[in-house]
Order: sequence, then structure tokens, then C-alpha cells
Amino acid sequence: MARLFVNVDHVATLREARGVDYPSPVAAALRAEQAGAAGITVHLREDRRHIQDADLRTLKQKVRTTLNMELSVSEEIVAICRETHPEQATLVPEHREELTTEGGLDLRTHMDRIRAVVDELTSDGILVSLFIDPDPEAVSLARMAGARLVELHTGAYANASSDSARSRQLEKLCQAAAEAQSLGLVVNAGHGLTYDNLEPIAAIPEMNDLNIGHALIADALDLGLFEAVQRMRNLIEQASPVG
Repeated sequence: MARLFVNVDHVATLREARGVDYPSPVAAALRAEQAGAAGITVHLREDRRHIQDADLRTLKQKVRTTLNMELSVSEEIVAICRETHPEQATLVPEHREELTTEGGLDLRTHMDRIRAVVDELTSDGILVSLFIDPDPEAVSLARMAGARLVELHTGAYANASSDSARSRQLEKLCQAAAEAQSLGLVVNAGHGLTYDNLEPIAAIPEMNDLNIGHALIADALDLGLFEAVQRMRNLIEQASPVG
């Protein structure tokens, strides 16, 4: 059964917009756990546009489920990850001009650096996931890089402009998930998932964890975070294959 990991980056985005100390991404993370989230995800970006170093350290102390840190392969951020020691680290591409992560890692171009970071974090006892596009080459390269998990990028699926286009993207995700599992990789997914589009993704038999942030935080403005998390978790559980 797929599980919900709640990304609290956008709580920090709201805080940073005013330069104050609220709302707290730590408080949001703890509330999400109370509502049944299986894990908490945060992205410590090089430009610190939302999550800050102090947030990460406090989350490591207080999160009682699984803390999943998203990070680039920059030496500074990798060093912080090793010092903080989250249970899971997800390597993602990062560009300063982007609004959000726009695609999977370019494993062919950056394999040496990615493999080195995977080795460093794995040697520290941190589970390492790679954020990849849903294609066979990316899955194979992720396995070659030494990762134990992959997170399939669902952006093209979420942003598809027609039902037929979305069906094609869903098929790519299903094929990539099956291939990843056949290679011994744990399969996660995320990016652009909402209450309206997540059920087919949760229903993929190989799916393990779904990382969702923006839709949850937006819905929390109407429902409150506790109810928004419960609603999303219930949808995932209902859509997940039995057994």
C-alpha cells in the first residue's frame, strides 16, 4: 500500500515571504504526523528560499516518522545532510531560476558526481533515492549509481493537457515502476500530485511512497492541515492495490 510523505516546504515559503518566524514548517510537520503522514519531506535548497538549516536540524530532532531530505549534489548541502543524518536523502536537480524542480536528474551527464554522493550518504547509513524521469534509461542508470530507491517525476503526468496525453504519461510511469522494482529498487513518486490526479499513481502496484506538498498546503487553507492530510492519506489508501 502506498504511503503519504508530506512536503512542508511551502509552509516555510509563506514564512520567508514576510521574514518572520511563522508559520513554522516544524509545527506543520508534527501536525502532519498526527494526521497519519508516514514521513516528512523537505528540500534544503542552495539559495535557502524556504527551508533553512535550523529547520532541518529541528526536524531531525522532532520528527518521529521518516525525515526525507531533498538536496542537490553541492558539496555544502551534502555535508549538511551527512551532519544532520536524515533517515532518507533524495538527490534532485536544482537550478536557481526555477520555481520548482522541473525534471529528473541528468544521470548520464553527472553520473560520477551522483555516484560519489550516493556512496558517501550510503556509507553513513542514509537511504538514498534519486529523483528521475520515468524512462527505462534513467531507471537503469539509477541502479548503476548505487541508489536503493527512486522517486519517479510525475510532473509530465500532472501537467498533461488532455486525457490521452495523461494516459500516455501514466503508462510511462507504470513501465518505469515495474522496471525499477525488477532491478531491486524501491519505487516512490511525486511532483504536481493533487486530490484529483493522485489515485492512478497510488494504484500502481509497485508504488511505495508519494511525496505531496503544494496541493496539501493549499487545501489546508480551507480545511486545516490535519484534515487535509487525512483526506489525502485516505485517497491514497483507497486507491492502493490490496496486498
